[in-house]
Amino acid sequence: MYKHILIPTDGSALSEVAVRQGVALAKSLGAAMTAITVTPTFRTLAVEPMVLTDTAEQYEKDCKVLAAKHLGSAMAAATAAGVPYTGLHVVHDSPYEAIIEAANKSQCDLIVMASHGRKGVAALVLGSETTKVLTHSKIPVLVCR
Repeated sequence: MYKHILIPTDGSALSEVAVRQGVALAKSLGAAMTAITVTPTFRTLAVEPMVLTDTAEQYEKDCKVLAAKHLGSAMAAATAAGVPYTGLHVVHDSPYEAIIEAANKSQCDLIVMASHGRKGVAALVLGSETTKVLTHSKIPVLVCR
């Protein structure tokens, strides 16, 4: 049915649940998986706390370390389950667009993601990336809670 599953992760507890469920689904279907984590472009003025670092170079290093942590967790789950794995770290100002672009480019036929990541005011102001993916993706999306 599904041959290649894209699983976005931001390292949150909810995205870790989605990774585990996506890996289990991929294993049961004999599908491959690609995990993606998206970090915003460096700006001198930003809403994201991670962006408030000294330099663009330091920000890039910090993002790479964080992405390796998020993707390493997904890779460990895929490896333990014997699921073929690819990891992507994308720098993009619009995570939902990066997720959809990666799914299309990687020829994924399903996106498995958490129901939400942000909480409180950030969720109200910035919106839900999951909702945006659901709204704009032509690829089926499985939402995990």
